[in-house]
Amino acid sequence: MSHYIAPLVVVMGVSGSGKTTVGRLLARHLGVPYAEGDDFHPASNVAKMRAGHPLDDEDRRPWLDEIARWLAGHAGSGGVVACSALKRRYRARLASAAPRVFFLHLDGSPELIAARITARQGHFMPPELLRTQFADFEPLGDDEMGSAIPIDGTPQETAALAHAAVTSA
Repeated sequence: MSHYIAPLVVVMGVSGSGKTTVGRLLARHLGVPYAEGDDFHPASNVAKMRAGHPLDDEDRRPWLDEIARWLAGHAGSGGVVACSALKRRYRARLASAAPRVFFLHLDGSPELIAARITARQGHFMPPELLRTQFADFEPLGDDEMGSAIPIDGTPQETAALAHAAVTSA
């Protein structure tokens, strides 16, 4: 007799791709907790990004460590966390925190995402940093557990695609 193991999902992508919106919807569909990756940033990182400066790997290290701790703490119960996870080595750090971490890449064109960033209010990430995020992004490898889904539909449509990708994995 097998029992259901709730998934542990990292909703990833560049700023403005919909990680928070889709992540919250997905967590609700799966019945698991949601965590906002931005909340794990130390104040120094937020200040640096607000000033228009991209983070470097050293800036990201404590942030990724905190998200990895969250994933490890939810390994048995499942959960969804939003985290850009743009580089393969960042995903490797997160994947090492717990078994069965699934990466869900919200995939959209730079033009679509730039329009979304320009339209949103109250976020610390300036639109100018989007270019650096696309430059840093390394697509999921065949050996990484995850899936890329298009974000050109509504948030609900994207969340439905996300749910299908996660539950069929």
